[in-house]
This record gives sequence, C-alpha cells and structure tokens, in this order.
Amino acid sequence: MLARLATKRLLEIRQVFRQPYQSSRAFSTALNYHIDSPDNNPDIPWEFTDANKEKAKEILSHYPSNYKQSAVIPLLDLAQQQHGGWLPVSAMNAVAKVIEVAPIRVFEVATFYSMFNRTKVRKCIFISQFDYSPYTICVCSFPSLIVPFVYQVGKYHLLVCGTTPCMIRGSREIEDALLKHLGVKRNEVTKDGLFSVGEMECMGCCVNAPMITVADYSNGSEGYTYNYYEDVTPKRVVELVEMLRKGEKPPPGTQNPNRIKCGPEGGNTTLLGEPKPPPCRDLDAC
Repeated sequence: MLARLATKRLLEIRQVFRQPYQSSRAFSTALNYHIDSPDNNPDIPWEFTDANKEKAKEILSHYPSNYKQSAVIPLLDLAQQQHGGWLPVSAMNAVAKVIEVAPIRVFEVATFYSMFNRTKVRKCIFISQFDYSPYTICVCSFPSLIVPFVYQVGKYHLLVCGTTPCMIRGSREIEDALLKHLGVKRNEVTKDGLFSVGEMECMGCCVNAPMITVADYSNGSEGYTYNYYEDVTPKRVVELVEMLRKGEKPPPGTQNPNRIKCGPEGGNTTLLGEPKPPPCRDLDAC
C-alpha cells in the first residue's frame, strides 16, 4: 500500500514538471502533506512543559479571548523550540487544542511558513534535478516512502538572508563561506550535530545587509535565542561559527565596528537632535 502511494505521488510530481507554466504553484501544493512515521505521527503524546504552558498563557493574553487562533504562529514557534528545532504533527495538534481550532488550520500555517521544520530526517538521498526548488526531494530512512524534504536542524541553525539587498551585498559569498567552513551543503547538518545552514527570505534589516540569523537550540526552549548578525563578511561569519562552537555568545546586531546599529559609518549627518513636533496638535494631550 505504501509503495503504491509513493509511486502515485512520484507520478504526480513528474506530471507537474511536464507543465512548466504551472510548476511553481502546483509543485509547492503537491508537497504540503504529511505521512506518518514512527517518530512523527498523531498518536505520539505531546504537550507543552509546565514552564511553556505559562509562556503559552502569556502569549494568549495578547489576543482577545475570541481570537485565540491569532496566536498560532508564536505557539508553533514555542513548540518547535521545545522539540529541539523541528515540529512534529502531534505538537501541531496540541497547539490546535490550545487555540480551539481544527488541526488542519494549524497544519495550514505550519506548511506555509518555511521556518517551521516539519520532519526529522534521518538520512537523505538527494535527487539533483529538483535542487533548484525550495522543496528538495529526498528518500528518507523508510525506503518505500517519498516525502517532502524538510531538514533536521543543528543546535545552531544558521539562516542566510537571500533577498535582493543582501544578495547584492554578497549573501552568496556569505553562504559559500559557511558551507565550505562547515563541510556541508545547504540544509544539511554537520556530523557533530552542532550546525546547519539554510536560507531565509527578507529578515527586515536591509539597511544592514548582508545578514544572517542564528536560531540557538543548544539550551532547549528555556535558553532559546534567535539573534540577527548584520553587516557580516565571509571572514566574520566563520569567526561567529567558531565562537558558537566554543560556547561563546557573540554580540548580536551589526558586526561593523564603524556603525552604531543601523546608523551610517562615521555617525549621523542628519537628524542630530530631537525632531520638532507637528504644529497641528498638542502631543501631550494625546
């Protein structure tokens, strides 16, 4: 049965690539599904820890009681932190119970956003002709199954911004330096399990391009951090990796010593004082 299912899905994917004008949308939707595995199925018990239950309550307090579903993204993020960097389907179901929606509503969100890692991959055989796609295909440790590749992350998950401003400023060289230094390909984990490298789209700090993000799962959800490192160079990202390897915590933010946050090198040349308030209203009365 599983072999027939795998064959059917492979034929669907092949059919997608025979229709180039539809391939982008059809391919992405064709792979947004889940196949149960021994370590990722809805029968595995999962719940937030006591500490994270308190965090979940604090997250829910930010939203009206009749709009609990608005908390789906931060709660999924909290679940992924607790689970060491990937998000099993049982955790999605637990989030659905917390926000009182059907599980499919949570699964829709988890499959849409690429920062949610939905599968713990044990071993992969890459199909090179699909490498250009954001959904790289792999055959997992279950040889009869063909599933969408969503990679396992290392304790330090390094994400390189690949959007236009960062690309113009050298993000490809940044990624190449990381991959060469760590001896991995994109979306692979180092043999010691410490590092993985991926790509993310715009992180919102274009003025400090190029930049990377480090998701630190080394201390579990209690010590989880998610930091931006901006104005990086190929040399600097290698230094950051070695600092993390030693257990050090590099200072986040701009890595250019001549800049203060997002200000220009050498200091501001305009906006040197407090701006004048608008003459049309009394700000203190607002």
